[in-house]
This record gives sequence, C-alpha cells and structure tokens, in this order.
Amino acid sequence: MDLSLIPLNIKGCGLRPFVIAGPCSAETEEQVMSTARQLASLGCNVYRAGVWKPRTKPGGFEGHGEKALPWLKRVKEETGMSVATEVATPEHVELVLEYGIDIIWIGARTSANPFAMQALADSLSGVDIPVLVKNPVNPDLELWIGAMERLNQAGIKRLAAIHRGFSSYDNKIYRNAPMWQIPIELRRRIPELPIICDPSHIGGRRNLIAPLSQQAMDLGFDGLIVETHCSPNEAWSDAAQQVTPDGLYNILSQLTIRDGHIDIEGIHGLREQIDALDNNLVELLSNRMNICRKIGCYKKEHNMTVLQANRYKEIIDKRGAQGELFGMDSEFVKHIFELVHEESVRQQMEVINKQ
Repeated sequence: MDLSLIPLNIKGCGLRPFVIAGPCSAETEEQVMSTARQLASLGCNVYRAGVWKPRTKPGGFEGHGEKALPWLKRVKEETGMSVATEVATPEHVELVLEYGIDIIWIGARTSANPFAMQALADSLSGVDIPVLVKNPVNPDLELWIGAMERLNQAGIKRLAAIHRGFSSYDNKIYRNAPMWQIPIELRRRIPELPIICDPSHIGGRRNLIAPLSQQAMDLGFDGLIVETHCSPNEAWSDAAQQVTPDGLYNILSQLTIRDGHIDIEGIHGLREQIDALDNNLVELLSNRMNICRKIGCYKKEHNMTVLQANRYKEIIDKRGAQGELFGMDSEFVKHIFELVHEESVRQQMEVINKQ
C-alpha cells in the first residue's frame, strides 16, 4: 500500500529521535508555561499538552477545552516551539486550526472508530497539517492503517503513526502491552511512514520510560512522545507515568542510537545461514503436515475426533520445556507449536471432510 507520504517537516525532527514532550493535560496556564520554558531550555522543539481528555469513566479531569488553547498559543509565541494537541471531533479540528496549533494527534479510542475517523478526515480536507495517529486500543493493524488511509485520501500527506501499546485484561508489567510485532509489521508494509513511540502510555510508570524508549530506538523508531510535567506527582491525570523535564533530558542523554542504514556486508554471510535454516524449517513443516494428513485419514477410517486434547497438551508442554533447555522463552516456543497444531488440525479436517 502506498500512502503517498511526504516528510513530516516538523521543526527539530531532522535527527533521530525527534522528541515531542509536555504534560498529559493542560491543567493551568502556569503549569503549561512552566513546563514549556523548562523543556525549551533543554532544546525541545515540539510541545504537547492534552486540551480535551477522553477518560474511561466520567468524573475525572476531562480537560479545559477551548479555554486552554490560548495557553498553547502563548507557548508557541514565547518559546518558539511547535505545539501539538489531541483532537477527537470535527469541532476540535476547527478550534485548533483557529488557534494556530501546529500538529494534531488522534487518540487510540478515536482511531478505533471508522465513523469518527471519517468525520475527522472530512474536517481536515484541504488542510496541510501534520497528523499523528495512535494505534487503536485493540491490536488490529488493519484498523490502524485504515485510519491513516482515510486521512490520506482526504489529502493529508504529513502522517505519522504513534505506537502507544494495546489494551489487555491482565497486563501486569505494562499499562498497555507493547506487542512490538505490530508496529514492526507496519514498518514492513509502509517503510516511509514515521513511527513514534509513546513509552508513557505503554509503561504507565515513569521508571519504564527509559527502557521502552531504548527498545523503540533499537527497533528503528523515528521519534518519542513523552509525557513531561513540571511537578509530575501533582499532575491532574496520569501522574505515575509523567517525568520532569530534567528526567526526560537524562533519559534522552543515555539512549544509544544505532544506525539503521550502515553497510550490511559484514552480516551477509550470517543472513545466508538464516535463509538456509528458514528453508529447512519450511521443508520440515511440510513433511510434518504430510504426516498429519495421514493421521487425518486414519482418524476418518476409525471414526475418531480430530482434536485429541491430551495429546495437544502433551505436545505444547513438552516443546515449551525443550525450548527453554535450548535458551529460548518457553512461551514463545509454545506459541509457535500452537500455530503448528492449528494448521495440523486444519489439514486433518480437510482430509476428513473430503468426499
């Protein structure tokens, strides 16, 4: 798929990572300006603050709305930073354009709703403004791409994706599971699309921002959007995941930025070995499926059910333990064999249902 993108062209985003920083919410004019001045003194070029704050339940601080937009305008005028905020409705778009906001982002709840995305796309038709699209709350790459396609079809060319992780019922470490394979696949599909990591919302705790930011850089992400507050512990929303400007500076100064475009001749031989092993894996899987089809024939002849639960559990547990002995994560190996078993069942069902 070709989104026909042009570069973001945001001041200060020429070097990797480009950084967008600022508080979760624009709480007071004093808080907005104090945070902005500190960030500007540290060299930050793009300032973010939520003006409208969608909350999971009513009763929490949901932002000041239009009242806070002059504060962002003042940040822009007094510090020279570009300013960014979230929009969720066409009315929001109309107001941010009126107040000269430079960059907008679309949140995870909104990007999950095709009707809302189409309404935003229609309201942005003919407008040249960078738009950043957070991944939907659920791990659906097609929905994420679809949200950006709607904007692109409306004429928005300066697009970027924000990876903020995915909701799940039983997260223990992260607020939102990173599921790195999804933004990796997005990069494979649309290599020219900038991808920005939101370690604040993935981690949910400030002590996780540094390692998550490093992971994003190791994966070749282009930028970071980090919630930064002059007094994080007193923040009106998401206090646990915000850092001070100095804390952000320390995180950024310790990042290792690896070059994703260096000559790869030195690993060419190793990649050839990987290719050969992958070919062997595909051949072995094909041989395995041939045997599964023979098993399907046997089950059909003897009127046996395809799924043998005890055998399935035995395979998964045994292969997971074997993988761990060879230095691999047992859950990874179990997942691989769950997929293999799923295909094995499909092959056997095909045999059994064949007339």
